[in-house]
Parts: sequence; structure tokens; C-alpha cells
Amino acid sequence: MASSSIYVRNLGKGERSVLALHCTIAHSGAWAGLASCIGTQATFVAPDMLSHGMSPDWDGQSDFFDLTTALSAAQLTQPMDLIGHSFGAMIALRLAVEHPNLVRSVVLIEPVFFAVAAQDAPDLLAQHDMAAQPYVEALKAGDMPLAARLFNRMWSTDDSPRWPDMPEKTRAAMIRGIRVVPDVEQSLFQDTKGLLKPEALLGAKAPVLLMAGGNSHPVMPAIARGLQRRLPNASKVTVESAGHMLPISHPRETAAQITSFWQSLQSSSV
Repeated sequence: MASSSIYVRNLGKGERSVLALHCTIAHSGAWAGLASCIGTQATFVAPDMLSHGMSPDWDGQSDFFDLTTALSAAQLTQPMDLIGHSFGAMIALRLAVEHPNLVRSVVLIEPVFFAVAAQDAPDLLAQHDMAAQPYVEALKAGDMPLAARLFNRMWSTDDSPRWPDMPEKTRAAMIRGIRVVPDVEQSLFQDTKGLLKPEALLGAKAPVLLMAGGNSHPVMPAIARGLQRRLPNASKVTVESAGHMLPISHPRETAAQITSFWQSLQSSSV
């Protein structure tokens, strides 16, 4: 599928070219706050995943992880910095592994690589699975509105907008996107793409910043710690006051960490 088949939004006008990959049931506009806080340092190239935003629907047959990775890779027309959030962070990690020559640096915000926790913190993964069970059951029953509502609630914090208070357009977009979740489950939980093979991660030589929210589910910092140990050039920071949605809920704090990371790369190259 050609890259022209997805919608791509450009945010900012800075010299640094950034490929920004959003989370499941969001869209490329979710990066607007972060891009604004980063200001004139960067231009965000932000695609909408299929079945999200202004991109067309996923066909329901293709491997969603493979297809989304390919469509995102098509945006790497030059060496770029990557920022990915949640499932978007999984795409960013895969691009760093598969296209190292086109990746200058990577920011992985709360990557949902549950296979890491399966190896490192199975008790925390079990807690996650128990918390996720309601939306998993809704997906199995084909109740997409309930699944989207429960999925959104699980990854939100207490001060996040409640489902009834959201605009109907926002709720409809989340319902549209939730159907991709079952197709990526094996990749995230069982590493069917082989990203945890030592030779795979060692090939991701670009500097990596792993970001976690202090109020996110406990499995998430465990995943970040596990990836930090496995990647050849990775550091980790926590935004203590934030949850899983930190680039949206805490754009200033997220921007401060990212720009500090970029500055450290410039300093080390001098």
C-alpha cells in the first residue's frame, strides 16, 4: 500500500525533522500540544494510522503491525528523529531496528511491549491482564463501543475526561480505532515479530529515550526498564505527575524531557 493512502499532518516549522507516531484510538492531531511546546526546534511529520484520524479504514485482513510499520517507514525520506507513544512507540522501535540508517534518535513514550514484562515482571503483567479483562471481553463479544470506552478508561487517569463528557465525534473515532487491537495482541504479548531477539535490538544503534508516566499502570515502567537494559544506547525518565497519556496531558513536561535529550545528543557529538 502506498504512503499516499494515509493522511499525514505537519506540525511546526523547525529544522529538526521528527516522525511522530500516535497511540491507538488517537490521531495525529494529538501531537499538537507537544509540537507547540517544542516550538521552533522541530517539524513533526505525523501520520494517522489506518482506521484512525483522516486515514482510510484498515481492511481487517492485512497484518496491522506490518502494514502500519511499512506506511510509517515510507515517511522516512531522510534520517529523522522518532517519537512514538504507546503502540506508536512500538512502531518507532521497529523502525529503529529495521531502518537504523534512517533513524537519528528515538523517544519511546510508554511502549506497550508486554512481552518484555512477560520475561521480567510476570506478576505485573498478570495485574495488567486482570485490569484489561473487561475490554478484552467486550472485544470478544463484538461490542466495540463498550470496548473503546473501557480501553480508554484503563489508560486514562482520574482527571481525564469521562466518556459521556466527550464529544460524539471523539467517541466515534475511538470506536472506529479499537478494532485494530486484537490484531496486534500476539506481537505485543508474544513478540511474534522477534524484536526481543538480542541481534534485533542490538541493531537499533540510535540513542533512545524511554519515557514513563509516574501514575501509569505499574507494568509500564517495568517495560521501560527492561527495554533500557536490552537496548545498546538507552536512557529512561519518568514524568511523575503523568499517566499513560503524558504527551497529551503533560505536553510541557514531555517537551522539556525530549528537548533535553536532543540537546544531550548535540553535546555528545561536539
